[in-house]
Amino acid sequence: MAPQGSRAELEFGGPLGAAALLLLLPATMFHLLLVARSGPARLLGPPPYLPELEELWSPWALLLCLTWLGLQAALYLLPARKVAEGQELKDKSRLSYPINGNPIYDFFLGRELNPRICSFDFKYFCELRPGLIGWVLINLALLMQEAELRGSPSLAMWLVNGFQLLYVGDALWHEEAVLTTMDIIHDGFGFMLAFGDLAWVPFTYSLQAQFLLYHPEPLGLPLASVICLINAVGYYIFRGANSQKNAFRKNPSDPRVADLETISTATGRRLLVSGWWGMVRHPNYLGDLIMALAWSLPCGVSHLLPYFYLLYFTALLVHREARDEQQCLRKYGLAWHAYCRRVPYRIVPYIY
Repeated sequence: MAPQGSRAELEFGGPLGAAALLLLLPATMFHLLLVARSGPARLLGPPPYLPELEELWSPWALLLCLTWLGLQAALYLLPARKVAEGQELKDKSRLSYPINGNPIYDFFLGRELNPRICSFDFKYFCELRPGLIGWVLINLALLMQEAELRGSPSLAMWLVNGFQLLYVGDALWHEEAVLTTMDIIHDGFGFMLAFGDLAWVPFTYSLQAQFLLYHPEPLGLPLASVICLINAVGYYIFRGANSQKNAFRKNPSDPRVADLETISTATGRRLLVSGWWGMVRHPNYLGDLIMALAWSLPCGVSHLLPYFYLLYFTALLVHREARDEQQCLRKYGLAWHAYCRRVPYRIVPYIY
């Protein structure tokens, strides 16, 4: 039996929850890909067919995947790059784990925080490069395939490609910011991050483009303009909140953030209680969700399938902010309680 103190630190339902997710995540991804290609495209119904085993194996596909990973690894190791220092852990060294950690749970979350071979950091490499860039390439391939089928890509397909290209480009442009995320600081590199980065992101985040290829959606300029405005609002909130946070972390005296109100903590750090971070506790998540809505709207409202990403991402961010709240409470103590009283809403003002 695990000690009572360590039991409370297990996440995602502990060993049983991790074992269920090991099966559920790949099954969900395959279900979405099969349903998106079917005529009914029913998110909640069974897939119309199951592929033969021969369809799931292709030596050329395996070679392509390995070549893609090798190319990204070679680019990652190029010497002409900026070297950034990550955030220091609260224990000054590494995460602590339950003494008798279950192997399924450890496999899911990962026991090693930052596994490396020389300067090659596997988690940092997977976090941005193969999956995010692969997502853009899959979208582009679907756009080109639609052009072959119908003579030219639809306006809806152009919007989805453009919105998601902006998102990925922003992530790569602000690559250093990933060093302050929970994935890098807190989570080990196990199945959850490896499968999420390399498979879940490129194949499920491109679901809207896949849906549009098989279920074309007419879209007029007035509605397209409204959708563009929604995406712009989401991106403005997302980028403004993240830029404000990153500027404050780098230099609290920066003129862009020097006038913002803060709360002092016992660790010597300060918490922002004005600006974007005085509106809600996670304004970047709010921007993320607004953009997710804009990515789904070009697909129309006749099917639930294109909105899977919005539903999934809402659940993910709600769960993620709950984990973040626990981390901040342990780290900042009374100062975090004071911040929560000043900023009572977590993601959506006056709602949640």
